[in-house]
Amino acid sequence: MKGNILFWIIFIVVVGLFFALDLGVFHRKVHRVSVREAIKWCIIWVIVALIFMIVVWIDYYRESTLIAKTKVLEFLTGYLIEYALSVDNIFVFILIFSYFNVDEKYHHKILFWGILGAILMRALFIFAGVTLIKKFHWVVYIFGAFLVYSGSKMLWENIKKVAPKIDPEHNPVVKFTRRFIRITDTDQNGRFFLRVNNKLYATSLFLVLLIIESTDLIFAVDSIPAVLAITSDPFIVLTSNILAILGLRSLYFALSGIMKLFKYLKSGLSLVLIFVGMKMIFAEALEKLDIPIYVSLIVIVTILGASVVASLVTNKRG
Repeated sequence: MKGNILFWIIFIVVVGLFFALDLGVFHRKVHRVSVREAIKWCIIWVIVALIFMIVVWIDYYRESTLIAKTKVLEFLTGYLIEYALSVDNIFVFILIFSYFNVDEKYHHKILFWGILGAILMRALFIFAGVTLIKKFHWVVYIFGAFLVYSGSKMLWENIKKVAPKIDPEHNPVVKFTRRFIRITDTDQNGRFFLRVNNKLYATSLFLVLLIIESTDLIFAVDSIPAVLAITSDPFIVLTSNILAILGLRSLYFALSGIMKLFKYLKSGLSLVLIFVGMKMIFAEALEKLDIPIYVSLIVIVTILGASVVASLVTNKRG
């Protein structure tokens, strides 16, 4: 496992501190997060990620300047991939909140606990994925083929304008929960559990939280192999992944009202998945060509930038 243990400790402490400040100080009172507040937090999380790039440089600089540069580029590319793919989560989050008619002032609380659970699940996924790749190299080709398939499927659905279907009542997690836990539709005042006649009940908000968690688990199956296509260093994969999804809540509140303006963004995301999938499949051939890591970064930025510009130009003409 690469990465000085001191930097692992610093990273965990800083992330824990931000979570404590987020819930205990900045969002202690339940309120609707404005677009202005969300944009401010988006900027803060991006700055935190950029500052952490300096930490990555320091951690690997003692080995060599070349390794430090490579790791910084791997972190930046992994962060960009995860941050971009998290946009796709936003489409689904909007549908879930709309389906259950969740009051906007409770969105932040649900996403806070949802992302906390997502970090734990993704950490397990990442270490399992890195271990599999190191012990069974052929797993790389399976991951690559899966990414190409997922990207092609997403691209085809976007071309055909197939909207994602959300039917929580048939969600396996919801079925399991309803079978073993009492659920109440009583006014929950933002609580996940409450007592009715001395009996403990889960609220509909708890169901929404479970669906958010299960949805993120599905997205992680795409996003984590995508980052593993860039690097198999668990320190880089985990930190870039976590810092990206920490900014997901702010990104949700900043973009949820204008997502329809970026109609080509999902096509761009699908092309990114296809690109990194092909990169995994032809990894050995690319290693012989000794293509620098910044080439992948340029390709990904170009794809995403082109999809955003195409969307804005089309909207302006319309």
